[in-house]
Amino acid sequence: MREGKLCCPVNYDPSYLEAIPKAVIERDYGCGDPSRFVREGDTVLDLGAGGGTACFIAAQIVGPSGRVIGVDMTDEMLELARGNQATVAANIGFDNVEFRHGNIQDLRTDLDLVDTYLREQPLASARDYKSFQDYLGKIRREAPLIASESIDVIISNCVLNLVSDQEKLALFREMYRVLNLGGRIAVSDIISDEESPEHLKANPELWSGCVSGALQEHAFLRLLEDVGFYGIEIAQYEQHPWRVVEGIEYRSATITAMKGKEGPCFEKNQAVIYKGPWKRVEDDDGHVYERGQRMAVCAKTFDILTKSPYAQAMIPVPPTRKLQPKKFLIVLAP
Repeated sequence: MREGKLCCPVNYDPSYLEAIPKAVIERDYGCGDPSRFVREGDTVLDLGAGGGTACFIAAQIVGPSGRVIGVDMTDEMLELARGNQATVAANIGFDNVEFRHGNIQDLRTDLDLVDTYLREQPLASARDYKSFQDYLGKIRREAPLIASESIDVIISNCVLNLVSDQEKLALFREMYRVLNLGGRIAVSDIISDEESPEHLKANPELWSGCVSGALQEHAFLRLLEDVGFYGIEIAQYEQHPWRVVEGIEYRSATITAMKGKEGPCFEKNQAVIYKGPWKRVEDDDGHVYERGQRMAVCAKTFDILTKSPYAQAMIPVPPTRKLQPKKFLIVLAP
């Protein structure tokens, strides 16, 4: 049976649940449904995949042309997910899911490889420890758990708050690292209206129950911004808190963001007009757009602002003529 204290009720599309064994669904703990942001053909990474419910749902959405990778650190949950993978594959007609052993704040270290090494070469001396550290460095470089820029969309369901405060920045940086340019995240998690005090964070029941480890809502968004994400949006926000502890409200939210601001800016005589309703808005790069006024932008910014999630707010103004390449006179010294 599900443990009600560990999660909020989640309403998945029942048509996707038909292919998933009951034993998996009963061990699903979450606070949202980020799988609805997955698209056909995506390569999906599920952080803290648990028994695999979200992975098995995503597998059906992405179809045989897509791929789903679930990462979890818990042996019991990995055994459950891997043990039911063949059943789900038979039910949906293809197998596009795999489950990997690792910590979500360190997506370079494959813990299955670590376990194999330690079984074959147990540590008995400082020299052994040095050899082990060298091995860790090698697999992180040459055989990372998740390669850089290899993922189209990251999903996660009520897991990020379980990562320690000291490692949350590393977690967000790892998410950014593994995403392709143009990739995106959709994470459902518990957030708070105020920062949790230290005595609540020290309460093991509140921490393991996805409460006191929750980021304050503004801090969550700011952390995404700090590591380079843009188009950050609270896609779903539960008005009624799931729990209230010492006056602090803890509620479920689904947050989306994108990666892809990197790269040079080239002038192509493009502009945008902000439609409103606000008098002015500012984007993640500090550009200010006045309602109804044309704003010249570089080609990279034009491309960003004319796609989701900005497209509905902007009127694209393409160039009336193409820029001609500049000609340069090169004079060689005698």
